[in-house]
Amino acid sequence: MRASRMAEKTKKTSPAEFVNQVRAETSKVVWPTREETVRTAIFVFIMVIILSLFFLGIDSIFGAVVSWLLTLG
Repeated sequence: MRASRMAEKTKKTSPAEFVNQVRAETSKVVWPTREETVRTAIFVFIMVIILSLFFLGIDSIFGAVVSWLLTLG
């Protein structure tokens, strides 16, 4: 019931006004430079490689431990 009262109080925005608001907010955004984008992409790629190798190592260790435990029985 409370939600319906709050919905009645909110002002409805027309589609044209919404588009104008989106354009105004988009113009305030500070977009990254090409150099920042490339640097960030390289950093992400390197971190993906490092973490992939890390998890491969952890998975291999756990796999070896489980295989060893299964051979005990």
